[in-house]
Amino acid sequence: MTAMRFDIVTIFPDMFSSVLGETIIKRAREKELVEFHLHDIRDHTKDRHRTVDDTPYGGGAGMVMMAAPLVDAVEAVPRKGRCLKVLLTPQGEPFTQELANELAGFDQIVLTCGRYEGIDERARKLVAEREISIGDYILSGGEIAAMALIDAVVRLVPGVLGNEDSARDESFEAGLLEYPQYTRPEEFSGEAVPKVLLSGNHAQIRRWRRAQALLRTRARRPDLFEKIELSDEDRELLKDTSNS
Repeated sequence: MTAMRFDIVTIFPDMFSSVLGETIIKRAREKELVEFHLHDIRDHTKDRHRTVDDTPYGGGAGMVMMAAPLVDAVEAVPRKGRCLKVLLTPQGEPFTQELANELAGFDQIVLTCGRYEGIDERARKLVAEREISIGDYILSGGEIAAMALIDAVVRLVPGVLGNEDSARDESFEAGLLEYPQYTRPEEFSGEAVPKVLLSGNHAQIRRWRRAQALLRTRARRPDLFEKIELSDEDRELLKDTSNS
């Protein structure tokens, strides 16, 4: 199996050194399951000041990323297999677990990190086939958004996680928030671990976890709960918990 390739196009490549060199991402690189390549947009400028931004036509506050250096930087990235070009922008489609799973199916993702007030509109279609936002708030640039996307996608690459069940059981993976988790000691701060988790009865544990995931999602994220197609067992679990 060939490694999944990430290409990051940015004016701040040094921001990624720590993120790409720690924890799960580091182990994925060491296993040669993923590879990362950083591309400095300033390397594609033509002036001695390495200028990547300018004032916007029509006036207004802030600066806008120029089209030429940005497009040249993206076009210089070598392509590998099934490749997707992505622009990180608050105007993009929301990044979800479903989208992370979709992205994990590509051989290569080219991530372009916007800055300032945005990028020249003429560059959008040239640097990106998809535009993605990690939330309805403003960051200083696309770098942190790119890091979040990378972390979410890398853990879905086969072989990255030590236990493949970990990704399947996590929050959002099945449209639900994850059930409560416990570890030793059996009692902490006056609260005990639920007895069912100590029973060794795997069928009961599975039902308890499913019920807790349903209850937690309904309470904390009703928007997600409304989208779930409840099974007969789900309805029974919710009825049992409401009567207990």
